[in-house]
Amino acid sequence: MKTGVIDYGAGNLKSVCNTLDAIGADKKLVRTPADHDDIEALIFPGVGAFGDCSRHLEQQGLMEPLREWIAADRPFLGICIGFQMLFDESEESPGAPGLAAFRGNVARFPTLPGLKVPHMGWNHLTVTNASDPIWAGLGSTPYFYFVHSYFPQPEDRALTASTTLYGTDFASSIRRGNLLATQFHPEKSQAAGARLIENFLGLAQGGG
Repeated sequence: MKTGVIDYGAGNLKSVCNTLDAIGADKKLVRTPADHDDIEALIFPGVGAFGDCSRHLEQQGLMEPLREWIAADRPFLGICIGFQMLFDESEESPGAPGLAAFRGNVARFPTLPGLKVPHMGWNHLTVTNASDPIWAGLGSTPYFYFVHSYFPQPEDRALTASTTLYGTDFASSIRRGNLLATQFHPEKSQAAGARLIENFLGLAQGGG
């Protein structure tokens, strides 16, 4: 199975590709709509501002193919900005459109005494459904690495696959069908992150 990694000019490509290499996954970079033709799973890596990401995707002609891929419930893993872009808009970049695959906006962490923004470092998840095979081998409160100042607020609470507490309890991942999206960075989360990506690709290969 070949996995596409979206290259929009600012993503954390190297770490994601290194993780895919480490677990023996076949990969290719996706820069144009034609690059989707021979892939079976798609990873949208993180890093970058919401507005810049939106503009690059539009310029590369990738917005509509991404919307179609997600609407067809094809295997998709969104990481950090790849998670945030699934929603309508972000406080980070007013007026910049997201993919609008799900209703909701992306908010900045509140200003609270002692709360450092960005949220940077290791934190644990509270998994909503520990029996979901996406979490196999990870337990109900796994630790992952975060770097972000903004987080999505899904209108549909049923999407939430895990929550994390940092000043506020936010949705740190969502799951629907063959889609998984995470605010944390699996590719920077050592063994736990590699296992999560392996689980995602294994489910993708098995048809969900």
